Amino acid sequence: MKIKFCGAAREVTGSAHLLTLDDGFTILLDCGLYQGYEDSMENFNREWLFEPEDVDCLILSHAHIDHTGRVPKLVKDGFKGDIHATHATRSLCGIMLMDSAMIQERDAEYFNKKKAEKAKFEDVAFREPLYTLDDVHQAMDRFITYSYDHWFRINDRVEAIFRDAGHILGSASVTLRIREGNRTIHVGFTGDIGRPNRPILRDPQPMPEVDVLISESTYGDREHESAPAETGHFLQIIQDTCVKRGGKVIIPAFSVGRTQELVYMLDKLANAGQLPDIPVYVDSPLAVNATMVFASHPECFDAELTEYMLVDDNPFGFNRLHYIRKVEQSKALNTSKEACIIISAAGMINAGRIKHHVYNNIDHEQNTILIVGYCSPDTPGGKLRAGADHLRLFGDWKPVRAKVEVMDSFSAHGDRLELFDFLRPQREHAKRIFLVHGDYDAQQAFQEMLTKAGFAQVDIPALGQEVEV
Repeated sequence: MKIKFCGAAREVTGSAHLLTLDDGFTILLDCGLYQGYEDSMENFNREWLFEPEDVDCLILSHAHIDHTGRVPKLVKDGFKGDIHATHATRSLCGIMLMDSAMIQERDAEYFNKKKAEKAKFEDVAFREPLYTLDDVHQAMDRFITYSYDHWFRINDRVEAIFRDAGHILGSASVTLRIREGNRTIHVGFTGDIGRPNRPILRDPQPMPEVDVLISESTYGDREHESAPAETGHFLQIIQDTCVKRGGKVIIPAFSVGRTQELVYMLDKLANAGQLPDIPVYVDSPLAVNATMVFASHPECFDAELTEYMLVDDNPFGFNRLHYIRKVEQSKALNTSKEACIIISAAGMINAGRIKHHVYNNIDHEQNTILIVGYCSPDTPGGKLRAGADHLRLFGDWKPVRAKVEVMDSFSAHGDRLELFDFLRPQREHAKRIFLVHGDYDAQQAFQEMLTKAGFAQVDIPALGQEVEV
């Protein structure tokens, strides 16, 4: 068996790992979009390190775009196999991939318009979108969905099981049971590992013992703020910004997972009478749709949320919470002077309405930009995390006068100790571990930690590297 690392190799985006079995059957684990600006990755989303028509099946760990965002292009370029996922992952992919297709179409249209203006009627190579809404519809027809904790058959020699990864709604680790000749080999893929004792979702469930493990390593070099301090810190930021300084708290948050967790926390603060009397805006059509999907999948909720819903049957709605869909309403927030909280996508400030909110508010000292998760270093969010005093947005350099706060406790990724606890049961059995989905520095730190703890061979594969196991 061979494994080829076709994405999220020494990167925290673009997840894709290709297994080629001894009989030639191929399994692709995830098919994510690269989200970043590195020159060396410029063509990643348009090119493949394999032939799409040669892939026999695709298994998705969860719906985040950096794990699913190239699925419609895979189908467009010749893939004809089945796409295996959990029920909730398919539900989220239905809205997220349509949103992504519209972004691809708009980006191509904008690029072509600008290029045509500069070309002055000369021949130009216009850009095609990565995929369209029609490609998304074609892809969604290929999904087959499953519940957690039940082995299902891929073919006569391969079975798989999803275990709850506790990362976002429907997220799963993937374990493959593969019969090759006289041996049975178990291959595991963690997907993105969530965090124990987080609101809304159940804790990550242990994987079956495996021989070979592909593991994420996003926070392999650091630990998060503890949960008890989290609510108090969040409330203090709101009080200081909105009440004392009359400003806005601008929160870049991914539409799926992070936004719902923030809203749920605000809902509990409102019910407890602790939330100041200020409006809260969720400004993202995708986040609005995703919240409706959350409400339709209570089978993924943890016991705490289930019990809370006996008192409040809508944990994602309260007085003074406003979900924004229309562009006109979003634009009005940019010029509004009222103290408020604005939650908007995308979490790295590299796309969407959040760029406009940051652009219009970052140079006012009464405001706060609250970063609540990982940001790739080359994105605007990553630069703010690193302490930039100016930020380039829409071609303009904006001074950073707003206060910048970072709360990694909201991250849906386990920190290094939580990752270690999740992998601990594999220590005596796994013969090889491959670290993916992490910045190289974080991966090296986690590799050292695992090796010192007695894990067998721990490797950090490079993009395009192929290994035999």
